[in-house]
Amino acid sequence: MKICIVSDSHDHRPLLESAVAEARSLGARAVIHCGDLVAPSTLHAIQHFALPIHLVHGNNTGDLFHLSRLAAKPGSHVHYYGQDAALELAGKRIFVVHYPHYAKAMALTGDYDLVCNGHEHRAVIERIGNIKGGHTLRVDPGTVAGIGTAPTYVLGDLESMTFSIRPVPVPDLAEPLRAARS
Repeated sequence: MKICIVSDSHDHRPLLESAVAEARSLGARAVIHCGDLVAPSTLHAIQHFALPIHLVHGNNTGDLFHLSRLAAKPGSHVHYYGQDAALELAGKRIFVVHYPHYAKAMALTGDYDLVCNGHEHRAVIERIGNIKGGHTLRVDPGTVAGIGTAPTYVLGDLESMTFSIRPVPVPDLAEPLRAARS
C-alpha cells in the first residue's frame, strides 16, 4: 500500500491538493497529515480524492471544534486523532505526531514500524536504532506549503518500506485569473 505523507500545509490549499493529486496518481491509497493544517476548510481541497486522511494537529492548531465536526460527519474521509495517533495501515504500525523530539522518542521504543512528524519544515527520512535491537523509520515530509523552503511531501510504500521525498508540483495559480479575464 502506498501512502502520501504531508505536513505543515498552513492553509495552502493549491499546494496540498497538488501533492495529494500527484501521490494518488502514483498509487497512494491514504494520506497522513502530520499537523499544522490550521483551518479545517483546507481539507476541502483534498476530500474529493476520497482517500482516508489521517490527521493530527500541530502547534498551529486552528479550529479544533470544526475539525472534529468535519471528521465526525457521516461519510467523511477525515480521521482526526488530536495531538498524536497510533494506527495501522497495511499491517504496519504507524505513529504520527507533529513534533520531531516526540517522534524520535517514539521511534526509540521499537513499538512502531514508521513514525511520522512535521514541524521542522525540512524533509527527513532516517532509520533510528530502537531499544528492541531493530530500527524504526522516521519520516518528516517537510512543508507541503513551501514555508521557508521548497514545498515537499513523501510518497511511501508500506509493503517494501521505501519512502521518497518528492517536490510538490507547483500549480500555476495565475491560470484561473487569466481564464476569468478571457
